[in-house]
Amino acid sequence: MSPKHTTRTRENPFTRRREPLGFMLWLGVVGSSLVFTTIFIIFLLHARKESSHLIALPDMFWLSTLVIMFSSITLHEANLAFTSERFLHYRVFLGSTLILGLSFMLLQITGWTEMMNAGVFKTVNTAAGFVYLLTGLHLLHILAGVFYLINLFRKAVKNRTYVDSFVYSVNPPNRLRIRLFTTYWHFTGALWLVVFLFLVVLY
Repeated sequence: MSPKHTTRTRENPFTRRREPLGFMLWLGVVGSSLVFTTIFIIFLLHARKESSHLIALPDMFWLSTLVIMFSSITLHEANLAFTSERFLHYRVFLGSTLILGLSFMLLQITGWTEMMNAGVFKTVNTAAGFVYLLTGLHLLHILAGVFYLINLFRKAVKNRTYVDSFVYSVNPPNRLRIRLFTTYWHFTGALWLVVFLFLVVLY
């Protein structure tokens, strides 16, 4: 056997060094998925006994679904613009994503208000409680993403000149943060779609 083959070692995919931020992100994704799956199972086991008292989902939830889907598209475009050094497009798409994220939160709160005005909580209703729990937990994920979006947009506006934007873009940690945040935002969009379809089918 040649020395080339004797000295070469195959890297173990389970023990190789991983990027810490990426590992933490995927750990959080798995954790959030388990939490929502547990809530789904509890609802199916207990809350469905109140099927005669199920509520109609507010129209704002339907509109917010379209908004969060569009925000994933604009953030994807912002990511592409950032990596291809189209910094004006990056700022435009990133700002659009921020506006859509804020709009999603506003639509969700408006939907909650519609439910309260409809008297959902005038009587004890476990099914309605699950709607608030699911949408509320998801809104916390969106809120965290919006805060990070604000920080990214602030830096994008601060580095307005091409030179400043280029220096910022070639920094590997900055590229990593934007890429990981794009993954996180896509996850929140997919998570809402699952929650929304779950509620639509059962309500």
